[in-house]
Amino acid sequence: MFINALPVWPKYLNYEDKLNRHLIFCEKMDSLRNVKISIAAADFYRLSVNGDFVGFGPARTAKGYARVDVYDLSEFDNGTDEENEIIIEVAGFYCKSLSTVHQQSYLCAELIKNGAVIKYTGRDFECYENTRRVRKVERYSGQRHFAEIRDERLENPISEAFRAEALPILLDIKFIERKVPFASCKVNDINSYISGGSFSIAPDGRVGSNEYGTGEKINAYSFKIENEDNFGIFESHEIEDKPYRYVGSLDKQKTFGAGDLPLTLSSGEWVMLDFGLIYTGFMRASIDASEESDVIIAFSELCESDVFSFRRVNYQGVLEYKFAPGSVNVEETFEPYTFRHVALFVKNGRVTLNSVGCRTFERDMSSAIARKFKNPELNEVYQAALRTFAHNAVDLYSDCPSRERAGWLCDSYFTGRAEYFLYGETPIEDAFLENYVLFKNEGAYPDGVLPMCYPSDPHSNNAFIPQWNIWYVLEVCEYLKERRPDMDKEIFRPSVMGILAFLERHENSDGLLENLTGWNFVEWSDANSWTRNVNYPTNFLYSGMLYAFAEVFDRPELYAKADAIREKTIELSFNGELFVDHAKRNPDGTLTNQMHISEACQYYAILYGGVDLDSPKYAKLKSYVIDDFKSFNKGEYQFCAKNAFIGLYLRMNVLLNMKDSKLLAKNVKDFCLNMCRTTGTLWEFKDGFGSLDHSFASYVSLTLPFADLLSDE
Repeated sequence: MFINALPVWPKYLNYEDKLNRHLIFCEKMDSLRNVKISIAAADFYRLSVNGDFVGFGPARTAKGYARVDVYDLSEFDNGTDEENEIIIEVAGFYCKSLSTVHQQSYLCAELIKNGAVIKYTGRDFECYENTRRVRKVERYSGQRHFAEIRDERLENPISEAFRAEALPILLDIKFIERKVPFASCKVNDINSYISGGSFSIAPDGRVGSNEYGTGEKINAYSFKIENEDNFGIFESHEIEDKPYRYVGSLDKQKTFGAGDLPLTLSSGEWVMLDFGLIYTGFMRASIDASEESDVIIAFSELCESDVFSFRRVNYQGVLEYKFAPGSVNVEETFEPYTFRHVALFVKNGRVTLNSVGCRTFERDMSSAIARKFKNPELNEVYQAALRTFAHNAVDLYSDCPSRERAGWLCDSYFTGRAEYFLYGETPIEDAFLENYVLFKNEGAYPDGVLPMCYPSDPHSNNAFIPQWNIWYVLEVCEYLKERRPDMDKEIFRPSVMGILAFLERHENSDGLLENLTGWNFVEWSDANSWTRNVNYPTNFLYSGMLYAFAEVFDRPELYAKADAIREKTIELSFNGELFVDHAKRNPDGTLTNQMHISEACQYYAILYGGVDLDSPKYAKLKSYVIDDFKSFNKGEYQFCAKNAFIGLYLRMNVLLNMKDSKLLAKNVKDFCLNMCRTTGTLWEFKDGFGSLDHSFASYVSLTLPFADLLSDE
């Protein structure tokens, strides 16, 4: 993929010295006509030419591989006699996360004119340390990397004082094509605000909340950093600025309402803006500082009032900028974030805010299939599903574009269907599944097991979900059968065979899976506390996986095995009305069903256990499905209603199979309409907990044509 270019990076002394490094690589050319640039980097890069944004990347992939981005620079030529300036900023985080693999940082780039290599890393491109990007900061989240704090008071880092020697490094990397389309990066600035006021530090440091501020809970992480060896953090005493805690500690008073920018603010004053819908992309701000100033920009997917507050979603939604007096500053974040509401807090100084905006970072929505439904409410849902998908399908299927940007299995089963429905093609799924095919187990997982999300290096060892491996096989089989029958299935055989072998090692004497190792997961509900020993939803899913595997990979002998598992699971779990969730092994070796029934378990049984709801045997179960389990008398059982993921989406599939258009339409509207009208996206949970822009929710789009059948009634 590269002709002359070599991966380069400065030499740093130790592990901590490598953390959160930001470098600027510069090169100049007289003319950019017929010039292309090829770039690969770890972890992320931003390319600009003559000060104009060109692109952000790379498209993420497996450890030991790198996708190469190629840009035509002809349109960015300045058209003058002056040299064109090409700048590549690279962030090398060198930490564990759910959104990238933990690897050596590097840049590999070369400029090609009329087919000939003109300049390349290893010989050309001057390198500088980006000292304006504060290095020792807190993590943005446990799933992503480090927060962004910039000190614009410092000298321009593109100067001799900050030159770094970027040397060729020996890396065993295989360069591969990008595959996925480049993101849509459209600028949307807003010039009005909804409220503003004053603030002060609250006496207790946290305004009645132990989640934020200077109290015991001092971060927004979803993991305990003190228990993480080499996860990638700086010690608390090394970190000068902690803007997330600062904003969380404030006592805020609203003193004025809506108005238009520009607006001048002094120390102790704030202003809040509303984009109207959730956006995902690079946050922009135009700020003039008449004095030396320290400004925090806080953002949230949703604020419940016109006084800013954080949501409890385990990430630090803050940026901090320090400005020199008399400076004019046009800032744009290096990484993409997700927000509807944005607030600016002036810690010190005096600034004039001219505008706030977003450069989107999303799948091009204009290329999606246009659909119009008779029911206008379903059109709202379709648009929200499309926006949700676009925000989560740039280089891989991310679960959410805010907290994680991580490529999870199981989520991908539903998102893969959504991509094909929305776009009629599968470039993101092609790359997503290829990443898993390229995965090499370096000993962190049992033989044959795939990570729960990838590319990633989770913050705890052996972080895998056995059920997510089953969903991988189901997705691969459906992908090969329905979306990409032209694809060579042998590419996937090693990975699916490894999973099959792993699962077989956990079969008991009845052929059922028992005591699966790893983090067992069937749904975000109490059902997930009933997964140990013999879990019946898992065994129904296993049976369905074997059917799919037998058909697609020509293993007809597995049909009988799938039938046996299905029949045995039904025999053991059905109580005459519903299916119980699990059984425990007694000291004498027998199994005893536990008094636990989840709604999700019923959908697993119906969809993957071959349960015929029209059979008299399942009349009660069918009636409960129809009335959403409202008439079910749990008696001595502990009953658990469905949650959004994945019970609701399994239910949608059941209603599709039942051809109950009216009930399906009602469920879709009840669940989605408030989301659509609040953020323009679909949420992780109905109650608003967690992410408000979650990829698997875009799956609801597939149900809309059928839900629309009875829209006139």
